[in-house]
Amino acid sequence: MTKLYNGDCRTIIKDIKPENCIVVTDPPFNVGYHYNSYSDNMAEADYYKMLDEVLSGQFVIIHYPESIYKLAIHKRQAPEKVVSWVYNSNTGKQHRDIAFFNIKPDFSKVRQPYKNPDDKRIAERIRGGAEGAKLYDWWEINQVKNVSKEKTEHPCQMPLEVMMNIIGILPEGYTILDPFMGSGTTGEACRLLERDFIGIELDRKYFKIAKNRIESLLF
Repeated sequence: MTKLYNGDCRTIIKDIKPENCIVVTDPPFNVGYHYNSYSDNMAEADYYKMLDEVLSGQFVIIHYPESIYKLAIHKRQAPEKVVSWVYNSNTGKQHRDIAFFNIKPDFSKVRQPYKNPDDKRIAERIRGGAEGAKLYDWWEINQVKNVSKEKTEHPCQMPLEVMMNIIGILPEGYTILDPFMGSGTTGEACRLLERDFIGIELDRKYFKIAKNRIESLLF
């Protein structure tokens, strides 16, 4: 099941049953970035009020560490787990955190290559059919750049690998809901992992980008 909505998530989300969903999102960061249909320069209190309206129950948010701390204070709860996503950047920002609220991820569900495959014990595991080590809580994944193969017209696109990792370590049986769908990376990851998805995007242009991207994978 895949459902896509073009509109304000604060209105649309009221008709969605949160107990059946896990929210996974990379929201606007409120740093003054220029988007087509959204002012990324809200008063801080209004910004966290907006996040509070759409982040309830079980949710995963990708943000800068200081913003996750402020969100935790605003909601009066700490995340169950925080993963660091690190990348090379031309700015002082070299990583973001991925915070899991009211939900515990299972890192054994996603495997990654062993760091030392030539070690005798590791080599024996590989010969025995082991598919790799369980996922760590420190992900080194490049940002999507203009020359990246997966790049769309969206200015702040999430890497598919990041979303594949996140959704891969979440429990099954829930619909994944992204209230700030953007370019549709969360939806693409859900299609590839055969997970139900609901995506909401305010901007018409970005919605079309996400819709075309996700529907190209429907089968």
